[in-house]
Amino acid sequence: MQSEAQTEHSISFDEFKSQVLEDYRIAVTSRECSLLGRREVLTGKAKFGIFGDGKELPQLAMAKSFRNGDFRSGYYRDQTFMMAIGALTPEQFFAGLYADTNMENEPMSAGRQMGGHFMTFSLDENGEWKNLLEQKNSSADISPTAGQMPRLLGLALASKIYRNVPSIPSENFSDNGNEIAWGTIGNASTSEGHFWETVNAAGVLQVPMVISVWDDEYGISVHAKHQTTKESISEVLKGFQRNEDENGYEIMVVNGWDYPALVETYERASEISRNEHCPVLIHVVELTQPQGHSTSGSHERYKSEERLAWEKEHDCNLKFRNWIIENDVASSEELDKLEKDIKKEIRGAKQRAWNSYLQPTVQKQKELLKILEELAANSPNGNFINSNKKELAYNREPLKKDLVSVARRSLRYVLGEENVAKPKLINWLDDFATQTNLEYHSNLYKEENITTEILPTYDENAQEVDARIVLRDNFESIFSNRPNTLIFGEDSGEIGDVNQGLEGLQKKFGKFRVSDTGIRESTILGQGIGMAMRGLRPIAEIQYLDYVMYCLQTMSDDLATLHYRTNGKQKAPLIVRTRGHRLEGIWHSGSQMGGLLNLLKGMYFLVPRNMTKAAGFYNQLLDLDTPALIVECLNGYRLKEKLPENLGEFKTPIGVVETLREGSDITLVSYGSTIRIVEEVALELAEVDIDAEIIDVQSLLPFDTAHDIVKSVEKTSRLLVIDEDVPGGASAHIMQQILEVQNAYRYLDSKPQTLTAKQHRPAYGSDGDYFSKPSAEDIFEKIYAMMHESDPRKYPKLK
Repeated sequence: MQSEAQTEHSISFDEFKSQVLEDYRIAVTSRECSLLGRREVLTGKAKFGIFGDGKELPQLAMAKSFRNGDFRSGYYRDQTFMMAIGALTPEQFFAGLYADTNMENEPMSAGRQMGGHFMTFSLDENGEWKNLLEQKNSSADISPTAGQMPRLLGLALASKIYRNVPSIPSENFSDNGNEIAWGTIGNASTSEGHFWETVNAAGVLQVPMVISVWDDEYGISVHAKHQTTKESISEVLKGFQRNEDENGYEIMVVNGWDYPALVETYERASEISRNEHCPVLIHVVELTQPQGHSTSGSHERYKSEERLAWEKEHDCNLKFRNWIIENDVASSEELDKLEKDIKKEIRGAKQRAWNSYLQPTVQKQKELLKILEELAANSPNGNFINSNKKELAYNREPLKKDLVSVARRSLRYVLGEENVAKPKLINWLDDFATQTNLEYHSNLYKEENITTEILPTYDENAQEVDARIVLRDNFESIFSNRPNTLIFGEDSGEIGDVNQGLEGLQKKFGKFRVSDTGIRESTILGQGIGMAMRGLRPIAEIQYLDYVMYCLQTMSDDLATLHYRTNGKQKAPLIVRTRGHRLEGIWHSGSQMGGLLNLLKGMYFLVPRNMTKAAGFYNQLLDLDTPALIVECLNGYRLKEKLPENLGEFKTPIGVVETLREGSDITLVSYGSTIRIVEEVALELAEVDIDAEIIDVQSLLPFDTAHDIVKSVEKTSRLLVIDEDVPGGASAHIMQQILEVQNAYRYLDSKPQTLTAKQHRPAYGSDGDYFSKPSAEDIFEKIYAMMHESDPRKYPKLK
């Protein structure tokens, strides 16, 4: 079904006719899929539908200029484009609508995303990079409005990096930076901050990026007059138009129903962006949305009769049909026959997709019915089991959940029975659980060796240096030996970051590898995601932990979910660097750890207590494929640490705790800057005969994979988790892991407790810190009180 780009203008009329009719065939095919797709939702076979009807023609034009090696970062209405580049068949379209978990049937997400969300495979069956230059690429879509935009910037910036830094290996990823990143977005979504941040950043960076804005004048039911100043994004962005003296954008406006103008516009945009590395915005106007926004409602509710009539008249497929007839490319009768054949083809594709989706479940249904029949025949509760069996047998189009629900309910009726079929039913359920675990729960993280430990080594005369020097010199080693690594962020380049952890590295490695960015956290993150998806190893620096809030949506919805939502077929091994802990003031001292833990499943979340540990994490992560967030201790950069001699080589294991002090009376668990306070308190506790064991978590996601903490609790019988996060934040996660996952409750003689910051953000100043977060005295008194409760004679009441 692929619509090939035609770069030669001197083609025969027969060749021209063939291309046009192929485009029309794809347009009609896509439209029929949309129409039938909506019916499948309304009949209950699918849960939700959002389709690309009304956008077919501009997507065909875009596909003609889209080359191998290019990337799309798009919008959930781009089905026609995906069909045109040969990446989506009608059967796959319907398989996505049905949420088929067989990736051979539904290669866009194996049923993990709604229909209309598209991707191509960047990784082979072994999880290794494919040759991205030999295929047309689509980064995996996400639903959040304008959420695709930050990533788009990074996909485009990768081309600029490859073109300007020849020392970076580019085989399989780039041909001298000649690849374009193509973005698509609905007009109403241009109101979102992600759009504006991306547009501004791309204009500053001058990257090869083409943004298509599909404009049908509505955002769900809300008209453009409520969305955009002057009701036109291209009018608003006129100040971005480049000229002879200033860089900026090339801005183009074209009618979405005008086939030749669309093809010409996209060819021109491609040539400018590809050759000049200039961003281009194409505002595609006068589009329609024949079925409204989605299956959630009807557009007749909010569009006037005049607008509805205009949409029928200006439907891009109808306009294309009329243009074909007027230019003697085909007759009305020929198109009638083509359309009839396509309708028949799509009905067949829909039925085949449904049968392929349903057949495995029907087979499991037959297996279960046989087991239930035997179970009922051998149970005094046979009538109840037969009732379940009858319910299942009448279900002609069962879902997996229908089968499992009946099986689990039937198992209750044979409690305590020695029924010959009972083990069969249990095995059936176990097998089904194994299957659904792979279908729904796999690939959140890539399976990889994360526990490698290479200790830092020191010569006899190792210097005690400011800890920032350990980081700086380790980064220097990384950039010297790993040519595809780069780092960027606010103040990262010229001044070497606010804490001088990158001091002098821009001068040594250049402005493309150690670079400053604007104040734009979401696109700093997106910049990293896109470059990581194209074979680079970026480190995105978010200046402070609380600034992560600005890019949290992008990090959570896009980066953290990528490997999962593509079922392991795309990756973005981005490292996010930030700093936090024990700051003083509401806005630069919040500890959002609990929130981050909830929202960043799919990433490693690392909390090193010092810079040597942090450096070891960077060295480890650059050999792995999973994205990660590292939180360095802001108050640790000027503390003294020994300078290792094996910089760039030593590795801190991920998911492994470290016991810093052995003890027998109580297990103290903490991380980050608070660890130093706990260590000080342990010495004071020893003076009153309390022997504390201290464990540094080091890694919050994953957490203590070897279950070492429970071994400590078994020895001490007491547990205190100390955390500067708010109550119920990271401490709740740590406690759940220790008590529920590691089953440490079995060894406790006292109630496990937490000591956290107050519920509010810390007040300003040293006093604010002292009275807001756990102090040394708080920790001492808490531990002493726990020991007093267990042995009042030995530890008389303190107050």
